[in-house]
Formats: sequence, C-alpha cells, structure tokens
Amino acid sequence: MIIYPLRAFQDNYIWIIEDKDSSEIWAIDPGSAAVVEEHCDTHAKTLVGILITHHHKDHTGGIAVLREAAKCPVYGPKHLSHLVTHPVKEGSEVTIFSEIYEVFETPGHTLDHLCFFSKQTTPILFCGDTLFRGGCGRLMEGTAEQMLLAMNKIAALPDNTLVYGTHEYTLANYRFALSLEPNNPDLIESNTSCQQLRNRNKATLPSNLALEKKTNPFLRTHNIELKSNAAQQLNEPPAVNPIDSFAQVRRAKDTFS
Repeated sequence: MIIYPLRAFQDNYIWIIEDKDSSEIWAIDPGSAAVVEEHCDTHAKTLVGILITHHHKDHTGGIAVLREAAKCPVYGPKHLSHLVTHPVKEGSEVTIFSEIYEVFETPGHTLDHLCFFSKQTTPILFCGDTLFRGGCGRLMEGTAEQMLLAMNKIAALPDNTLVYGTHEYTLANYRFALSLEPNNPDLIESNTSCQQLRNRNKATLPSNLALEKKTNPFLRTHNIELKSNAAQQLNEPPAVNPIDSFAQVRRAKDTFS
C-alpha cells in the first residue's frame, strides 16, 4: 500500500491510497473530480473507493462526478445521503485493500467530522480538518469542548501514528505556535525543516503524533507558558480549566496575524 497526495485548489491535499499489487486506488476527501480523473488517466489508475471526513465543499465537491463515473462505494457521514453509499459512525470499520480502518467521530471543526484510523505496524490516521501539522481546524460548527475531546482522542493513539491532514497550513500554524513557545527546540527544528520542504515545493505532511505532541499548541493547551502567552495575546487572564484553556488558545489563533 502506498499513500500520496494530489494537490487541489490553493492548499488542499486529496490523499490517495494505492494498492501496491494493482492499479486500484482510494481517494480521501476528493474536492475536485478533475484532479483525481487526470491522475487516473495519466497513470492508468482505477478509482475503487472514496472516504469523506466532513461535508465542506473543498472535501466533497468532486464526489458526485467520481461516484457516477467509477461506480465505487463512498464512506462518510450518514447525513450526506446524496453522496454516501455506505454511512459510517463511531466504531464502524472500512476495509481498504488488506487494511482495516476504524472510524472515529471528532466533532469540532464540523459536527459531522470523522477520522479514519488503521492499526498497522506504522499506524495511519486520516484526520481531515481536525488536526493539522502544528494546528487544528477552526470551530466552525462545534465547541471548544468537542474539539478538546477530539484532541484527547487523537493523543491517545500510538506515538508513531502518521497523521494525514488535508491542508498545507504548516508554516502559518508554526508562526502562531512559535509566538506561544518561542524557545521550544522541537518546534524550532520542525519549523526549519518545513521551510526547507516548502522551498522545494514539497508537502510537509504527513506528520507524526509524537512530533505533534511536542509542537502542536492544540495538543499542548495544558502547558503553562503556552496558555499564558495565548491569554496575553488576547489581553485576558489565563483560563483555569482545560476547556477554557483550549478555547483561549483557539481564539488567540483565530485573531493572530
């Protein structure tokens, strides 16, 4: 099994899972049908399945065309009945080639957000817009409490889990993270390596969970320095409980420039 991104729009990644023994592929969050169709035509690939993490158009816009052309199954939130052929929820399983992916519900960015996790030798998490390298999704529908629960659910996975988010937001995320922890050596090192990758037009994803725990502010809202600096940016006193601390860090990111 091989995993690689197709670039779409300004900063989206459509993740492709390719069977190493055939020409078959699955697509995750194909917001653009044209990008996937061009890849299949150019490289003689056959689309055999689609995963959806949430309903936003930049993740679902190509699905109707692809489903009609490929006659393939689509797994995703049950309310997307016009797109989804196989609705899934917390605890559901999806088999992709020889691997089983467990479904996690992670509301926060949206209320319908799902993640797909596979317990391989090196575990894999397709997390949509829930977790990015150095960041997390905006709270567009859910609450800080829901997103903190999602962060805790992800943090409980094995440290060697590869984390496949769907946007190239890393350098912008790191600018904010460094404003909260300017002396964090892991963050400084990762920021430098990611700058080098982007200078070569390379993706900064996937990340891994061990690195995110050391560098991602939204997995570190318990850190006293980080919380204090977020509160200072907002001209507020530091929050005193975990949910309010997470909300405060999220608000600081939303207003950061």
